[in-house]
Amino acid sequence: MNFTRWSARLPGTQRRAAARTEPAAALAQDRPGDGPGAVPAARVEQLTDADRPIPALDELPAREVLDRVPALVALVHGPEHRLAYVNDAYAAAFGSRLTGEPARAALPELAELGLLPLLDQVLRSGRSRTLKSRKATDGRSYTFTCTPVTEGDGGVLVFAADVTDHAEAAERLRASERRQRETAVTLQRSLLPQELEEPDDLRIAATYHPGGTEAAVGGDWYDVITLGGGRTALVIGDVMGRGVRAAAVMGQLRTAVRAYARLDLPPHEVLQLLDGLAMEIDANQIATCVYAIHDPNEGRLVYASAGHLPILVRDEHGAVQRADEPTGPPLGTGGWMHASGSIALSPGSTAVLYTDGLVERRDKDLDEGIASLETALAGATGTPQVVCDRLVRSAGVTADHDDDVAVLVLQHPARTGPDHELFRNAALELLGGVEAAPRARAFASGVLTSWRFPSDLHDHGVLATSELVANSLQHGTPPMRLRLRRTDRRLIIEVTDGDDHLPRRRRAEPADESGRGIAIVASIASAWGSRRTPGGGKAVWCEFVLPQAR
Repeated sequence: MNFTRWSARLPGTQRRAAARTEPAAALAQDRPGDGPGAVPAARVEQLTDADRPIPALDELPAREVLDRVPALVALVHGPEHRLAYVNDAYAAAFGSRLTGEPARAALPELAELGLLPLLDQVLRSGRSRTLKSRKATDGRSYTFTCTPVTEGDGGVLVFAADVTDHAEAAERLRASERRQRETAVTLQRSLLPQELEEPDDLRIAATYHPGGTEAAVGGDWYDVITLGGGRTALVIGDVMGRGVRAAAVMGQLRTAVRAYARLDLPPHEVLQLLDGLAMEIDANQIATCVYAIHDPNEGRLVYASAGHLPILVRDEHGAVQRADEPTGPPLGTGGWMHASGSIALSPGSTAVLYTDGLVERRDKDLDEGIASLETALAGATGTPQVVCDRLVRSAGVTADHDDDVAVLVLQHPARTGPDHELFRNAALELLGGVEAAPRARAFASGVLTSWRFPSDLHDHGVLATSELVANSLQHGTPPMRLRLRRTDRRLIIEVTDGDDHLPRRRRAEPADESGRGIAIVASIASAWGSRRTPGGGKAVWCEFVLPQAR
């Protein structure tokens, strides 16, 4: 095998040889006294090594060059890829090899790395192929480049560069990224509710899917907060950004939402407070959020949105409605007055709150994704968890999805049969003056008797009704109303009036003639509270846990 002639065919060889010889030829033409008949220089023997002409590559002994190359070099020829040559570096890595044998027998390490089909492709196509960073049997990683040689029956020159250091550095980087992602996912999941609260009037399910292994975890979150008096707050949000920082900001916002929810504020006021907090946490970090409140007495979902995607509601007949404006800018932008809207959530309805990872795709418009979700929701029946799973599947969310996905599904079930008997309402308009108090006590006594409550619960309910009504008659303004409501777990008593001054529990002195009503209610009831109503005025409520629900 003539390595000198083969080496001249290596990529770049002829180009580099020409680059060296052309300047030398030009210099010879410009040198004076070199014409025909010129006398040769007398000082040729005095030329230094630096002045000696550099030989062209095809004048060098190829085998000696390849033997000294630190990279691994092997040469095979013919359709069976018979081994013609391996250099010293190759022999040092894998041992000496016998020439003339097919590569499958002579170079088993290439067969284990899957290079033999690549040799066939290079020989057929006449084009070079590269296989990056493969770990060989000697424990080191190499990048293999196979270059076709066209002389004779044709052959392939295999050049393997040692990239072990690069491969190990890349693996350390990947391991570090995996650890960071696992930390972010663990933090994210720990900050999400481990168990959803279970309101009396709603059935709720939620799911969270972190992005795939190539995507850093984001700040998607959700929560369910029982407000008392039968009302429930639902929230879902998405912190822009990735990694531990986004998850940490998410945790702070979720904690703040729970605190603000206890104030029983309207949705737009909660978002207003969150907006200011988001700016304090990080002025460069923004988040979207929807905060909604369900009141079973109203049969509606009152909500406010800070740049988040619209709530979808499917009624009992399968028609899907998209919540309209108002939608304000994301949290953290500041300077915007949010507003509340509402959407019907009648018995038999299902509402879906979700983050953009469920509907946003790079290859289609966001509205198309929401429309596809509406179609999927229209045909999704069953429990909230079943609906959750179906929506996620219909959106094509897999383990390698490139974004986080959070979905919150709530159903307001239609009560029928024996279940319907456990959910009852009774209301009385409080007309007149102080004479309304005995009418309220008589009304409460009759209703609680018809609901077959135990005598102690009956007496506590009548006493609480008397104190709440008396407080409203003394400090409130018309219109006034008493509402009694029972669920499968609670008795709820609520009095509304037209004055927006909220009562507070205080310690009455022995000589005081008032100030004991709220203290009495707080001592006998499981919980009590008050809130301002949207149309002006207030509602004061208390609730008792039913004996079988303890």
